[in-house]
Amino acid sequence: MSVRTFAAIDVGSYELTMKIFEFSGRDTMREIDCVSRRLDLGSDTYAMGKISNEKMDELCRTLKDFSDIMKTYRVRDYKAYGTSAIRETANTTIVQDQIAQRTGIRVEALGNAEQRFLDYKSVASRGESFRKIIEEKTAILDIGGGSIQISLFDNDTLVSTQNLRLGVLRLQDYINRFSVKSLQKEELIKEMAMARLDTYKKLYLRDKDIRNLIVVDDYLSPWAVRERGKDGGRAVLETADFDRLFEVLYSRNYTQIARTMDIPEERVPLVFISAVLIRYIGELMGIQRIWMPGVTLCDGIAYEYAEKIKMFKDEHDFEKDIAACAVNISKRYMGSRKRSEILENLTTCIFDSMKRVHGLGKREKLYLRLAAVLHDCGKYISMVDIGETSYQIIMATEIIGLSRQEREIVANIVRFNHSRFIYDGQETGMSREGFLTVAKLTAILRLANSLDRSHKQKLRGLKAVLKENQLILTVDTQEDITLEKGFFQANAAFFKEVFSVEAVLRQRKIF
Repeated sequence: MSVRTFAAIDVGSYELTMKIFEFSGRDTMREIDCVSRRLDLGSDTYAMGKISNEKMDELCRTLKDFSDIMKTYRVRDYKAYGTSAIRETANTTIVQDQIAQRTGIRVEALGNAEQRFLDYKSVASRGESFRKIIEEKTAILDIGGGSIQISLFDNDTLVSTQNLRLGVLRLQDYINRFSVKSLQKEELIKEMAMARLDTYKKLYLRDKDIRNLIVVDDYLSPWAVRERGKDGGRAVLETADFDRLFEVLYSRNYTQIARTMDIPEERVPLVFISAVLIRYIGELMGIQRIWMPGVTLCDGIAYEYAEKIKMFKDEHDFEKDIAACAVNISKRYMGSRKRSEILENLTTCIFDSMKRVHGLGKREKLYLRLAAVLHDCGKYISMVDIGETSYQIIMATEIIGLSRQEREIVANIVRFNHSRFIYDGQETGMSREGFLTVAKLTAILRLANSLDRSHKQKLRGLKAVLKENQLILTVDTQEDITLEKGFFQANAAFFKEVFSVEAVLRQRKIF
């Protein structure tokens, strides 16, 4: 049995962490070492927009040490990600190049949606505990240095996810700048949080009865897991337990808290801010139980690697969660769910029949599904310029699990479904691969869209068969589809241009 050793590196806002994992056999992932170094990159980025030279030197020294440690474990593969402190610097590309030149480690800047999705996967890596708790109405609160992410689940389905700039380090920076006294801190944090959370409640909570809160953070969770370690690391707290914990933080000075929690004293203010956020959000939602699984971004990175090398069987459908985000965006902009489902089925049928020609995979099929769901979201703003307004909506709205580049592919497919296709990939800022993906999926979406051009769902079935240089689409209907045929011929021309395949529509009437 071959054993793989993998390193997951998190270049975080407050500290650098590397976990070494061992993979031996299917479904077997074991953490064999964890190394952390405190380095407050976030304060520089959030206050000045750049990482100082001194901290850059320290960052490179630490990553060089990580590289040496990886060699001792004979690490086969690694993945290093930078979070908000890296992605929000004004010179991210220069920082990444310096790190690579000085340490040999390539650090990728994670977009917020990608980071939160990995954190979400880290919680899912807890297996049965995760699956059981999200059967009820549950919120995942992911607390980072720059922002927090709140994701709502109902019956194992992701209902919504939203990012708010209420990160621990960002709030601490305000507290430092405003010279806030100790007794004022809780109230100030609440006031800063309330301005955004009250709006969040009106838009996303309404009458939702959220029972469970899953907390992912690097501040309070490690201590909670240590305290409740006898419970298998689940660290499930009733709200009354959490209130008692909070009173301990509120009533003691930093030195006493640091001694009680066995953490460095300089970390206590961050723990306190995290605790205030958890408490206030818990009260806002009416939470009954709080689960702190103690996972980190590194666990999510390792879980994603395990998926990539097919070490894990699919236990949770993450694609379903990404699609659910698109459905909720469409709903927000008054999109027709029935029409989206029809269009999604039509595009999927055409995509599957063209596998031999288009050469695209599972991920690209997901882009097409998302574009079908979001195909007309721009109508909410403009009935005339649907393509451009849809593009702007999609680019301005994070879809958890998609990078910004992937979101741009989806946005362009939707845009060119309505607008003139732009043949210059550089004009749209896309790579050659991205441009070709958009062209192919746009051709499929346009063809599918023409089959329901009247929005009356006239088709009772679609059969797609690829024969040599023809794609024969047979539909079952006894209705007049003159409108559909007209638009089909127009869109078939672009389809042939992209694939060198002639699309042919045949009607089989049902009596």
